[in-house]
Amino acid sequence: METELPLPFLVSVAIPPGLANLEGLNREEVSLLGNPFLEATPNVQDKLARFFNRHNYEFHAHVDATSLTSPEDVIALLDRGARKVFVSPETLSQYADFGARVLPVVSTLDLSSASKDGLLIKDVDITAAGAEKFVSEASSAKPRNLYLKPVERADPAKFVDFAKKCNAIPVLPSTCLTTDKSDSSKLLLSKVIATYWTSDRQDGLVPTVVTDEAGVALGLAYSSQESILEALRTQTGVYQSRKRGLWIKGATSGDTQELVRLSLDCDNDTLKFVVKQKGRFCHLEQFGCFGDLKGIARLEHTLKSRKESAPEGSYTARLFSDEKLLRAKIMEEAEELCSANSPQDIAFEAADLIYFALTKAVGAGVSLADIEANLDAKSLKVTRRTGNAKGKWAEKEGIQTTTAAPAKSQSAEKPQDGRIVMERIDSSKATEVELLEKLKRPSQKSPEAILKIVTPIIDEVRKGGDKAVLSYTHKFEKATSLTSPVIKAPFPKELMQLDPETIKAIDTSFENIKRFHSAQKEEKPLSVETMPGVVCGRFSRPIERVGLYIPGGTAVLPSTALMLGVPAMVAGCKKIVLASPPRADGSITPEIVYVAHKVGAESIVLAGGAQAVAAMAYGTESVSKVDKILGPGNQFVTAAKMHVSNDTNAGVGIDMPAGPSEVLVIADKDANPAFVASDLLSQAEHGVDSQVILIGVDLSDAQLQAIDDEVHNQALALPRVDIVRASIAHSVTVLVKTVDEAMRISNEYAPEHLILQLKNAASVVDKVMNAGSVFIGEWTPESVGDYSAGVNHSLPTYGFAKQYSGVNLGSFMKHITCSNLTADGLRNVGSAVMQLAKVEELEAHRRAVEIRIKHMDKQ
Repeated sequence: METELPLPFLVSVAIPPGLANLEGLNREEVSLLGNPFLEATPNVQDKLARFFNRHNYEFHAHVDATSLTSPEDVIALLDRGARKVFVSPETLSQYADFGARVLPVVSTLDLSSASKDGLLIKDVDITAAGAEKFVSEASSAKPRNLYLKPVERADPAKFVDFAKKCNAIPVLPSTCLTTDKSDSSKLLLSKVIATYWTSDRQDGLVPTVVTDEAGVALGLAYSSQESILEALRTQTGVYQSRKRGLWIKGATSGDTQELVRLSLDCDNDTLKFVVKQKGRFCHLEQFGCFGDLKGIARLEHTLKSRKESAPEGSYTARLFSDEKLLRAKIMEEAEELCSANSPQDIAFEAADLIYFALTKAVGAGVSLADIEANLDAKSLKVTRRTGNAKGKWAEKEGIQTTTAAPAKSQSAEKPQDGRIVMERIDSSKATEVELLEKLKRPSQKSPEAILKIVTPIIDEVRKGGDKAVLSYTHKFEKATSLTSPVIKAPFPKELMQLDPETIKAIDTSFENIKRFHSAQKEEKPLSVETMPGVVCGRFSRPIERVGLYIPGGTAVLPSTALMLGVPAMVAGCKKIVLASPPRADGSITPEIVYVAHKVGAESIVLAGGAQAVAAMAYGTESVSKVDKILGPGNQFVTAAKMHVSNDTNAGVGIDMPAGPSEVLVIADKDANPAFVASDLLSQAEHGVDSQVILIGVDLSDAQLQAIDDEVHNQALALPRVDIVRASIAHSVTVLVKTVDEAMRISNEYAPEHLILQLKNAASVVDKVMNAGSVFIGEWTPESVGDYSAGVNHSLPTYGFAKQYSGVNLGSFMKHITCSNLTADGLRNVGSAVMQLAKVEELEAHRRAVEIRIKHMDKQ
C-alpha cells in the first residue's frame, strides 16, 4: 500500500501529554513513530494546544474534531500543525479552502461520504455483517487516504490485516501495542512495521538509510524485525549486521546514536532512521559514509566545535560571549545584503549573514534542525499575517504602514469600551461542580511547560555564575550597561534620593511592621520535664543567610522589600540579600535601595526571574549563597523556587509557593458599595492573572447593581484600567443566602486576602479556616495590610492557604530541640528505648542505652 505518511498506520493516544501513564506504548515510543491520532474535545483544547506548541513540526498529527462546534477551533488545529483534521460530512464545505487537510468522518462502513482527498471511518467492527462486502468495495474503489479506526478491544493483528485488504490506513490504539516481547496480550510494534515492508533479499533484511536531524545522509545499514524492536525499545541506533547479528551503533567506538524517528519510503522497501549522532558515523576520518558535511550543515558543525574550544579572546570566542558585538555584526551583514545587487554579491553577503545568524543560534543552543523545524511549522499555518514591515524598519525605507485590526480572541469578545463587570452565579441554583468551576483561578502554564523554560536558566546560572546572570539581565531587562550583577552595601546615597513624603511613609511602615513582628518573638526557650530526669527543650535561632525576592515588572514594590526585610532584621539574620529586576538603565528604584539600607541588607542582586532565584540558591562569584529564599513572584519565579528547593545540591529552603494576587470579599446589605468595589479593584490592578471574588450575602438586585456600577466607574478612573479589565474578565460574584454559606465557599477557595465587610464582622473570624490574611470590617481595606498596618503581605495564593501560613517572624527562624537526661532519667526511659530499638532491629541504637545503664550498675 502506498501512502504519503511516514508509516502506513496511525497510533491513537488518549489525551497528550499523558502517554507515559498508559499501558502499551510509552511517550517516547509513540514519538519515534511520529504518527499520532488524537481526539479534540472542548475539555482538552488547552492540552492539545500545549502538545502542538511542542511538537507541531515533529508529528504528522491527525485529529478527530467532530466534538468541536466552532470552525475557529478547527482552523486553530490546522494553524498549530495538525496534518489532517476530521469533521462531520455536513460541515466539510466550511473548510473547502483547506483542501486535503480537512477530511470527513463517518461511523458506518460506507464510502459514499468520502471526499476526493479521503475519509475516516470510526468504530469499525471487522466481525460485523457487511465487513467482507466492504473489503471488496474498498479494494475495488481504492479511495485515497482511507482511514479505519476500530471499535474498542478489537484484535489489532486481525484489524491490520483487514485494513491492508481494504488498502486503508489503520488507526491502532497505543494501548494494544508493545515493544515488550514477553507481553503476549499486545501486538509487537516491530511486527506491525514488518507487516508492511517488502524485501528482495533472501535473508529478508530491509535497507535502512540513516540520516541526521537535518536530513544529511550518514550511511546505509540493514534492519530486521528483531533489530527494529530493539531500536524502538532502547531509542537508539540498532541495526542488523549481515554477518554478526544485531549491531548496536557505537557500542565499541562510543559514537552512539539516539533514535529520533523512523519511517518507510513510499514503496515500503526501504527504512529511514533519523538519529542524533554522537561523534561520526563512518569508520573513516569523515562525518558520514558519503563524505564530510558541506554548506550550512558543515558550518553548524564547525561553530559547535569552536564554541567549545575557541581560544580565549579570539574573534570567535568574542562572538559567543559578546552579545553586542554579535548583534552589530548581524545588523551590519543584513544591511550589506540589502545593498548587494549582482548575483555574486548577493550570494556572498547572504553567506556572511547566515554565518553570524547561525553563530547566534549555536550560542543559544539552537540547532539547524530546530531552525528547519520552525520553517516547516510556519508552512503549516493556514491563517496569514498581513506581511507589513514593522514600524521603524518600514519608516526607514519610507513605507507607509497602517495598523492592522487585531485578531479576535476568546478573551476579548467584549468591546474595550464596554462595561467592566463581574460575572454572577447564584449558589442556590448551581451545582457544587458548577460553582467550583466558576471559582477556578486563571490557568497558568503547565508545570512541565514552565520547568522547560526555567530549568535551562537555572542550570546556566549554576554553571556560568555572574556572566550568566548578567546575560539574562541584559536579555530580559534590557539593562545592557550593567557590568556587575550586584550592588554591595554600604549603598551610595545618590541611589536613595527620595522625596520627604515617601521617606516618611516608608519609615512609618517600617516601624509598624517591626513592632508587630517583634511581638512574635518567643519570650524564653521551651523546657519540659517529660518524666523524672528527662528534660526536653526547644530554642530558636535565626536563619543565617536569607534571599529576599522583590518583584519588578508592572509595579514598583518597595512594600515587599519592607515585608521581607524587616522580619529578617528582627529575627537577627546575619546576611540579608535582596534581588530585584533593574530598570533598563541598570538602576534599582530608590525606594527599594532605601529599604535595603534600613534593614541592613548585605547586597542587592540586579536580576529577576529564575536567574535571580538560581543566583541566590547556588551563589556566584559576586552573589552570596543563601539558606532560604522568600518572596512572591510570577509562575516562573515560583517554579524556580520549587525547583531549587528540591535540589539537594542547592541546600536551600523557600517560604511557600506564591502566585498571582487574589482577594475574596464577603459583603452583606450593610456594606458600602463604594468600599466593596474599591477593595475588589485594589487587587484586580495587580495583574491580568489576578482574580477577585465577591460573595454577596442576601443582596438585592439593586444592591448588586450598585456594586457593579461602582466597580465600573472606579475602574475607568484608574491608570491601570486595561489590567483591571482583563482581571475582572475572569472574576466572579457569588450570591448566597447566609454568612455560613459564604464562609463555607470562602474556606474552600482559601483566598490570599479575605475581607469581611459584614455587620459584626469580628464575630465571623472564628469561622475562618483557610485564608492568608483577614481584614475585618468596613474601615480595614486590604491596602493597609499591603503597606503600613504591620501585618505581612507575603501570603499564600492559589489555594495554598489551606497548607501554608503567610510570611512571619517564624519564617526567618528555625527551631532546634534539645534533650538533657540525668542518670536516673536514662534509667527511667531506657527500657522503652531499648525495646523499640529491638522491635526496629536497630541494635546499635539499643546498645547506646544498654552500655550506659551497665556502666551505671558497675558504679
